[in-house]
This record gives sequence, C-alpha cells and structure tokens, in this order.
Amino acid sequence: MTYEMDIAGLKRELPLCKVTDDLYIGAFVMFGDVELTVHCAAELLKLAPEYDYIIAPEAKSIPLLYEMARQSGAEKYFLARKGPKAYMSGVFEVSVKSITTMSVQKLVIDTADAELIKGKRMLIIDDVISTGESLHAMEELVTKAGGNIVGKMAVLAEGDAQKRDDIIVLGHLPLFNPDGSVIC
Repeated sequence: MTYEMDIAGLKRELPLCKVTDDLYIGAFVMFGDVELTVHCAAELLKLAPEYDYIIAPEAKSIPLLYEMARQSGAEKYFLARKGPKAYMSGVFEVSVKSITTMSVQKLVIDTADAELIKGKRMLIIDDVISTGESLHAMEELVTKAGGNIVGKMAVLAEGDAQKRDDIIVLGHLPLFNPDGSVIC
C-alpha cells in the first residue's frame, strides 16, 4: 500500500508501514531523493526566522540539514548524534523515544559544538514531526548548551503534530488504518 502526497508542489508515493496492529504511517524518506531534498530545503528557508545556526537530529534529516546550510551559505551546522563518537571531547546528551525507533535513544552533541551554540539563535529542523519526542529532546539539548531556540521546522507534521502552531511545516502527513484509509 502507498499514499500519494503533494509535498510543497512535488508528488511522491509513500509506502505505508505498520507501527502497531491498528496504526500505519506513511514512510517519508528523503535519502536518495535529491530533487525533493533541494526543493524542501528551499521552501523551508523561505519560511525560516532569522537564525545563527541550524541543528537537526541524526539520521533521516541529515540531507535536509546539509542542503539548507548549503543553500543559505552557512559555514557551519550542527547534527545531534545518536551516541557519543570517539572524536568528541565530551558530550551533552538527552534521551528520546520516537514513533519510528522502538527503544529509548540518546541525542548528543560535542562540548565544542555546545560552546559554539551558547548564546546563538538556533533553528531546529527535522524531516517529520510526529509525537514531538525528538523535537522535545532537541529543544532540551539546545537549551542545555545555552542556545536560544528561534524556530522549529519540519517538512511534514504527522498525526497530532498537525495541530501544533509552534512548528513551521510544509505539509501534513496523515496516519493510517491497516486497510490504508486515513485516520487523521
């Protein structure tokens, strides 16, 4: 089963994926879709508030993060990793559980990055906002590093996230019943 969707003027067929016996989601994956990534980055930048840096959680939003930085002429952007890496001199970390990861994960940034974030206007981006757990973890991470959150953006809002007015999005992604019909 698939769901045809218009994403800021581009049509895509999203495969429907089982989350529980009663809930399916549309799989929105930007990896490998250069046209979609470039287009969504440009559309989000048109709506973005003034910011110093952008930050996103690993991993599905990486192409969007890079492309928004490239198009805006930014020399630096930040990626919250799912775990500490050997090159990190120390870490700021928070825990998160999202709808697409079946267990609790960590989001971390290097202490050197945290120093650069301190006192800066930060724009948090993601590919899809659903339960808001990843977004909340990103907010906590940026705040813990001393950054000032000036905006939150995503390509799509899914489920109850569609009702939020604190996130700028390009479109709404419904949730689905097992037969492929739209729940909301």
